[in-house]
Amino acid sequence: MAGIYFAAVAAAPVHELAERFGLSRLNAPPLAGEYLLADAEGIALCRAGEKGRVQVDFAGGAAQYRRTKGGGELLGKAVNHSAAPRVWDGTGGLGRDAFVLASLGLAVNVFEQHPAVACLLADGLRRAAADEETAEIAARITLHHGDTCALMPALAAAQGRPDVVYLDPMYPERKKAAAVKKEMAYFHGLVGAAQDEAALLTAARAVAKKRVVVKRPRLGDFLAQAEPAYQYAGKSTRFDVYLPDAPVL
Repeated sequence: MAGIYFAAVAAAPVHELAERFGLSRLNAPPLAGEYLLADAEGIALCRAGEKGRVQVDFAGGAAQYRRTKGGGELLGKAVNHSAAPRVWDGTGGLGRDAFVLASLGLAVNVFEQHPAVACLLADGLRRAAADEETAEIAARITLHHGDTCALMPALAAAQGRPDVVYLDPMYPERKKAAAVKKEMAYFHGLVGAAQDEAALLTAARAVAKKRVVVKRPRLGDFLAQAEPAYQYAGKSTRFDVYLPDAPVL
């Protein structure tokens, strides 16, 4: 698991996040591999020997464009956002789709089991909460850290089942380096092996009341080779929809 290196200017809330997710502190940047860097700008994912950095940024970049210029229509349609469903995102990652769903006015519970990724996401939500343009959206996102397949049924027992469970499992890294964005290469290097897809889909179908929505590349395989009930397809992405094991009518 990646450790975290603190620059001298790292703020106190950043130190608290490192403790919250049990990350080991590094005395210096490592000579190889991925690590987290904490400085005045927050927490970022870096790779030893490279200048790039990956940070969860909900106020600027692509998130800002989607928030102000539109986007996420197909995702919204897939989860049936007009019905104001309760949505759980079982594969939080960098939180981009969860933020789109929250931008549509939905309350989203996000699950992330990798501590370093959860730390990156929590830091992004912290900074979004401090920005007046994104604070209201960030307030609709609740982050849960731990084994997703165990957390979802526990939360369902405590708070009731969600209408929709959304999944965007990490797709296998393509071999051609030119075809892989730097941030995804870093992310693959950090996380390593993907989650057990069959277990994840089974857990999602066990708690969802109405549907499980799975994001896939348009020409990608079905998750765990399980054929969905129906699909919403775009130019590069599709959303496979599975019916729950015990739907609530």
